[in-house]
Amino acid sequence: MGLALFFLFDNPSRGFAMTIETLSDTFANAAPPAASARAPQPSFRVQTRIAHDADEQARNLHGWHQTYDQLTAGSFVGGLTELCVDHMQIFVETTSHTLRQTCEVQKDAYWFGIPTCRAGSGRIDAQIIAGDALAFRPGGIEFELLTSAGYEIFGVVVKSDVLRRYAADVEHVVLAEQLAHTEVVPIGMERKERLCASLRELLTQSAASGAPLSAPARESLQAAVLGALFDACALPAALEPLAMPTRVRRQSIVAEARDYVLANRDRAVGVPELCERLHVSRRTLQYCFQDVLGMAPAHYVRAIRLNGARRDLCNASRDARSVQDVAAAWGFWHMSQFATDYRKLFGMRPSDTLKAAIGAHSAGSNRSFAH
Repeated sequence: MGLALFFLFDNPSRGFAMTIETLSDTFANAAPPAASARAPQPSFRVQTRIAHDADEQARNLHGWHQTYDQLTAGSFVGGLTELCVDHMQIFVETTSHTLRQTCEVQKDAYWFGIPTCRAGSGRIDAQIIAGDALAFRPGGIEFELLTSAGYEIFGVVVKSDVLRRYAADVEHVVLAEQLAHTEVVPIGMERKERLCASLRELLTQSAASGAPLSAPARESLQAAVLGALFDACALPAALEPLAMPTRVRRQSIVAEARDYVLANRDRAVGVPELCERLHVSRRTLQYCFQDVLGMAPAHYVRAIRLNGARRDLCNASRDARSVQDVAAAWGFWHMSQFATDYRKLFGMRPSDTLKAAIGAHSAGSNRSFAH
């Protein structure tokens, strides 16, 4: 039943597609040039480490109290890619040999552990973690993991107050009291594989970039991960009660969202902010956009901003504006990502649009002078 064990649904909608929708915008909105020139922010850190000893592997994970005992013979090799951002830690860990792990995450936090293996080859406090399940533990409570050789597991640690606030403000759900007593949560193989793929993409892009992110970008990243977790752990769609807005209201929600994005064009407005502004849950917002426009809200918001930038580039020659000026005016600070998204949508580079506009303006001026 997914998080039926510990989520009380206030107003869920039916159907959703679980992806980290805001990933592109997150890296397209890295810190502005002036901020990037300063020392990296302590609220954003990404690192990859290789260990050749089980104890070293245990120490590499930031903010945990843990001891690893190697139970099978051979030379140990472990890997860890870890992203720490504000109130969240995301990591993927690989270990070569069977381990007994004594673990405890920091207080006032929750840990989600998602093994990638299809078979149930791990245990938490002697309970098998099935191939279609994830593990879950609150902070400040010691637990034991038994992992097999060649094990890979994703982990997400989030501060408890952040999780509860997101659940209430964005998902419109309340965390139930049974939460602290839940260790294994069945979510289904398909949802689990999508969640792992999304987290892998996030860690890969973070490690490749390494640049500090702006505060809005960090918020978008954390909200995207929380959204992916809630999607993966939600009640099956067939069991969710239907409480959808009317068609007129759905159209109104989409229109209000568009107006709000355009009114705040100088920054990337995220889905959580839209939910709070429009007083709807994330699933309701997704349903409205899918029904009215046939696409996810994050995709539409990005398209609105790219279209606005294109229109400004077409008129930029009159105002002597550069590509960087136009991109910044629409909240795009990472120029290479902006250029990639722009070309993907319009089939040309933003600089090509500007050159064409300058050429057309010059030709028009020459014709006027000739007359």
